[in-house]
Amino acid sequence: MKRDARALEASLGELDRGLLRRRRATLATAGGAGEWPDVTVDGRRAVDFCSNDYLALARHPDIAAAMAAAAVRHGAGSGASHLVSGHGVEHARLEEELAAFTGRARALLFSTGYMANLAVVGALAGRGEHVLLDRRCHASLIDAALLCRARLKRYAHADAAAAERALAASGATCALVATDGVFSMDGDCAPLAELAHLSRAHGAWLVVDDAHGLGVLGRTGRGLLEQCDLDEEAVPLLVGTLGKAFGTFGAFVAGAADVIELLLQRARPYAYTTALPQPVAAATRAALRIAARESWRRERVLMLARRFAQAAAELDVPLMASATAIQPVLLGSPARALRAQEALLQAGFWVTAIRPPTVAAGSARLRVTLCAAHTEDQVDTLVETLARICAQECA
Repeated sequence: MKRDARALEASLGELDRGLLRRRRATLATAGGAGEWPDVTVDGRRAVDFCSNDYLALARHPDIAAAMAAAAVRHGAGSGASHLVSGHGVEHARLEEELAAFTGRARALLFSTGYMANLAVVGALAGRGEHVLLDRRCHASLIDAALLCRARLKRYAHADAAAAERALAASGATCALVATDGVFSMDGDCAPLAELAHLSRAHGAWLVVDDAHGLGVLGRTGRGLLEQCDLDEEAVPLLVGTLGKAFGTFGAFVAGAADVIELLLQRARPYAYTTALPQPVAAATRAALRIAARESWRRERVLMLARRFAQAAAELDVPLMASATAIQPVLLGSPARALRAQEALLQAGFWVTAIRPPTVAAGSARLRVTLCAAHTEDQVDTLVETLARICAQECA
């Protein structure tokens, strides 16, 4: 777009006419850490049902204390990239602990999940090679394929047969297959066992971004790979984020020692950005310990998700199929989704409307997420309120 005020005004006006302009709400905690998930949204008190803080760790006092103590010891910032002077003892310890947690030889820290995905795809797929993605993959994986100038192909959502046809068509030029583990806007899971088999048969790397599965799914919270009983041989590259179930910030990639070393050497998003502050790494180490020790958090959030889904089905709430903490309520149009968001806020619940381009046209929704701090009464009241709102919107 050229530097033209009228063009800017026209672009923003187009978003407004389609009800697609994003507007930030300013949230504050309603009280102390123990009162989560109550928040104030632009001054109105509500129960937060859209955070990704699945295990309710973001405000845990032990994690805050670990961050504060590390800030006193190491300072608030890292001062440089990992490859210059920004790699500290807390980073090194966290990488070791993440490798152990995921059952892999090495892990590499990144400042965001977006950067981690850019790094993996950019390092392993080159110009002219094929990168195959699920059609509903996270935007960071799509951008990664475009930026590395690979030939991007997308297969039908969660359709292993479609992935097989795409792999067969691309032949030996398919370098990499990538998918979300748990899809962030739908809450459903990728067919990882089938994708692992296909990728190995075609000699392609398989990358799984399990941002929304780690800490929640699996017998011990190791995510969708544990739930599917898939090891490093089946899924060579695992991407995880630290700002969701673990309640802090940042991301990592875990895999075999050689491939992680290749990322360290070749990944531009790793080499050319300031390292995560050491206090964040220290807080994440505390979060990993709490998540392992307090398995009730994982069990509770999944129990609440089942309770929500069952009650929603009984009351004819238009819920998309999901067995995870992400429970999408499909409303179709941006107008319906925005009206429902406002009605919920008036009733004391904060649930954001998700609209295109985040989701496909015609599939605007409310994205309800459950966390371990929610009560049964809060969940039941939310479903009852949703049923009334949806009955009005869908009449």
